[in-house]
Amino acid sequence: MKRKHKRLLLVLVSLGLVGAGAALVLTAVEDSLVFFYTPGDLAERNIAHDQRFRLGGLVEQGSVRHEGPTTLFRVTDLTGTVPVRFTGVLPDLFREGQGVVAEGTLAADGTFTATQVLAKHDETYMPKDVADALKKSGRWQEGAAAQ
Repeated sequence: MKRKHKRLLLVLVSLGLVGAGAALVLTAVEDSLVFFYTPGDLAERNIAHDQRFRLGGLVEQGSVRHEGPTTLFRVTDLTGTVPVRFTGVLPDLFREGQGVVAEGTLAADGTFTATQVLAKHDETYMPKDVADALKKSGRWQEGAAAQ
């Protein structure tokens, strides 16, 4: 084999290895992405039942029910509402009418099964994505919760 052919082979093998490495990295990053949706967004999108995502909005007034270690409640962005099922310990600041972000999957019956629930941390905070979604829907009340 000539020297020229050896270099060409080395370059082609190197490009193949770099391409394979890039494909592996992109696949790993895509699997770890968790998208954020509001209840209003869910009506517009076709989300697979096994796809993990974050659901954000406000805990609907009068919707919290406890069934042993499982808590059932509804999350709303004032344009849509999604029932949520969570088994575990809720944050101390979790309550009706407050901002919440839950991570989990959507069941076939439309119930969101949360594996983690995050609540706001003080009286003036609301998660940025939730506040942006409320502003976009025209339901944001300035002064009700600041970022």
